[in-house]
Amino acid sequence: MEPKITQHLSSNLAKWNKKSPIVILLHGWGSNMRDLPSLMDFLPGLPWISLQAPVDAGNGGFCWAPRKVPSNPEQKDVEEGTARIWDWIDTNLPADAPLVVIGFSQGGLMATQLLRTRPNRLKATVILAGFVISAGQPGDKELEALKPKVYYGRGLEDDIISQDAVSRTDSWMHRCTTPVIRRYERLGHSINEEQMADVSEYLESVL
Repeated sequence: MEPKITQHLSSNLAKWNKKSPIVILLHGWGSNMRDLPSLMDFLPGLPWISLQAPVDAGNGGFCWAPRKVPSNPEQKDVEEGTARIWDWIDTNLPADAPLVVIGFSQGGLMATQLLRTRPNRLKATVILAGFVISAGQPGDKELEALKPKVYYGRGLEDDIISQDAVSRTDSWMHRCTTPVIRRYERLGHSINEEQMADVSEYLESVL
């Protein structure tokens, strides 16, 4: 399962009541732990931790799983990346801490993986321009029964995530979750204020 996650940024956690929700931020392919913390300006009051993926993607960037096609990484690589994140969480956070996972692009994939492997561990899941892998995961049957409310948003001008990946993610969302699906005009493979307003509304409904 090497390499392990060794770097992260966080808000001041000294006042965090470990029984209250904490946000885990998961960046996209080729980025780093400094990419997503600015999103928390739209979600004031929530403590957060931004993890840095451990796999070198070149040019100073990192990834959770190597890729040959942006929206279709190898299943084995994705499952190893999922195990690395759970290993970090299990080592560093209380077992009963309510987790809010927010992931962008490949980080959005990893957010779905955390939900699909331990459905009862996540309090909320936010997928920003992300996707799911096609292979079934251990928690899918349980999710079909639980139907947790999950947010999935993407730009209609996103030319990075393939239409096949979007279609399979839509299908999985409707099968395994109570979907909150949002599409944004004039938005590419990115995040904007309108989307974060919707994320804030979603989190208010589930936390």
